[in-house]
Amino acid sequence: MWFSEFTPEALNDRPKNHIGALLDIKFTEIGSNFIKATMPVDERTHQPAGILHGGASVVLAETLGSIASYMCIDPEKYIAVGLEVNANHLRSVKNGLVTGICTPLHIGAKTHVWEIKIYTDKDKMSCVSRLTVAILPKPL
Repeated sequence: MWFSEFTPEALNDRPKNHIGALLDIKFTEIGSNFIKATMPVDERTHQPAGILHGGASVVLAETLGSIASYMCIDPEKYIAVGLEVNANHLRSVKNGLVTGICTPLHIGAKTHVWEIKIYTDKDKMSCVSRLTVAILPKPL
């Protein structure tokens, strides 16, 4: 499914000037049809009530889906950009790590659709998200 070989270490070693690095999102596993990443639940990702901000969950979901699309395309010819994201927040999380697992629903020539399920460190689902990514020719 992936365009070329990727490792979690290589994904974690990309430039640090983006929101994923700011929130300490770390890729942990790449399978034949999924990728996983973690994000801490702490003062960076809390809302004022002291629980995981829904927007932070969406950042984790969109990071996973966008990177998954990037892993499926020839980056010399194409770019992958988010087109639509939605999320259902199922359970609050106060602390620890959340883990997102991203799997494909559709891999087409012009769009990819990903399902991202986010779990607490007690293996309870806290969020389910769907991301649609547009595959566009790389600008000249």
